[in-house]
Amino acid sequence: MVKINVDMVRKKAEHHDRLLAPLEEIALHQENIEKIEFLQDWCPKLKILLLQSNLIAKIENLNKLKHLQYLNLALNNIEIIENLDRCESLQKLDLTLNFIGNIVSVESLAGNYNLQTLYLTGNPCTDYENYRDFVVGTLPQLTSLDGQEIDRSTRIKSLQNLPITRSDILFEQENYMCQRQKQKLRLQNDIKNKWENEFKDMDPDERNKKFWSEKSEHAPEVRYEIERMRQLKLQGYKTEKEELKPSYKLFAPDGRPFNINQPKIEFSFSDLEPDKFILDLVVYKHLDSSLLDVDVQPNYVRVSIKGKIFQLHLPEEVNTTNSSAKRSQITGHLVITMPKANYVLKTQMAPKKNNELESHLYSEHEVKYCHTNTGQSKREFLEIGPADNVLDFTKMTERDKKSAYIDPKIKLKVKKPSKGFVDNPEVPMLE
Repeated sequence: MVKINVDMVRKKAEHHDRLLAPLEEIALHQENIEKIEFLQDWCPKLKILLLQSNLIAKIENLNKLKHLQYLNLALNNIEIIENLDRCESLQKLDLTLNFIGNIVSVESLAGNYNLQTLYLTGNPCTDYENYRDFVVGTLPQLTSLDGQEIDRSTRIKSLQNLPITRSDILFEQENYMCQRQKQKLRLQNDIKNKWENEFKDMDPDERNKKFWSEKSEHAPEVRYEIERMRQLKLQGYKTEKEELKPSYKLFAPDGRPFNINQPKIEFSFSDLEPDKFILDLVVYKHLDSSLLDVDVQPNYVRVSIKGKIFQLHLPEEVNTTNSSAKRSQITGHLVITMPKANYVLKTQMAPKKNNELESHLYSEHEVKYCHTNTGQSKREFLEIGPADNVLDFTKMTERDKKSAYIDPKIKLKVKKPSKGFVDNPEVPMLE
C-alpha cells in the first residue's frame, strides 16, 4: 500500500522551492496511492489537485481545502461520491472511469454552488436509463455534464420530472448494488483461492503468463490484483537484473591487479615527474564527494564512484603514507598524487679539467644536481665564504675610493667657454 508522504509531495513541488504551505497545484497521478490523507493540512491553499490513475477507494480528508477549484479523481476505485460538501470553491470534478453505481450519492454535491463541470463517463451509473436527467435535475448549477453542454430547456425539464426520475433511478440502483455485492464476494473468494492453491507453487513466469492471458472483470478487486501482479513482475525483473549484473575480478590468479574502468570515465596518468605518479580522473562535476572512495596501495590505486570501481595497476611501488587525493571545485576532477617509494636523489662527481686549478677545485668539492619542475638539472658548486662579486646595496651612495683618487701628475684642462657666451648671474652654479 502506497501512502502519501512528505517526500513525495515535496518532490512534486520542486517548481515552488519545495514549500508545501503556499502550494496551489499538485499532481500525484500514477503513484498507486490508496488513500487521500495529509494534503489538507500540508497544503491548505490548494486550488488544483490531480489524483488520477491511482487506487483510491474513498473520497475523504478534503473538507479543509476551501480554495480547491479542480479535483481530478479519474481512473480510481471510487464507488460513492461523498465528503466534498465543504469544498465551496469546487468548480470542476472529474470522476471518469471509476465504479460509481450509487448515483443518488450525487446529491451530496448540491451544496457546491460553484460546481459547473462534472465527468462521470465510464461509471456503472451512466448505464441507468434516466441517468442524465437525474443528475441535471439534482445539480441545477451544472453547465456541462460528461463534456456536453446543458441548455436551459433540458435543465427545466429535468427539474420538473425529478421526482419520477428519482424513483426509477433508485430501482435501477438497487438492482446494481445487489449484483455488485455478489460480484465482490465472488471475486474475493476467487482471488484468495488462486493465491492459496493455484499460484502457490507455480513458476513466476508461468503465473504471469496465465494471469495476463485470462479475461478479467471491470471491478475494484481486479484493479488491485492487476497492480499486485505488476509489482511482483517488477520485483522479479529487478532481482533478475541484479543477478545478471557482471561481477568484476580485481586480481589475477598470481595476485597482479587488473585495470578496471567500470564507471567508464576518462582519465590521464602521468609519470613525467621522476619522483611521483599523478592520476587525473574526470569525475562528474556535480557528483557529491561523499560518493567517492579512494584506496591507494603500493602497486595499484582503486577509486569507487557511486559503487562502481576504477582500478589501475601502477608500474612502480608508491608511498601510500604521503599520497594525496584532491577534488577540483571548478571542474570536479579528482587528482591523486602518489610519490614513488624507492626514489633516490642521484649525485655524481664533476669531470676533471685540463687546468690544474680547476682540477683541484673540482676534486675537492662535490657537484650536486638539483631537479627542477622542468625535469632538467643545473650544476651548483659547494663554496666556503661569501663570493667576491656579491653586490652590497647598502653602500650604493658611498663614493668609491679608487675612483675618487686622482694622480697629481695628471694636469686637468679647463674648458673655455665659447665665443659670445654671456654669464647670467641669475642661473645657479653647477654643483
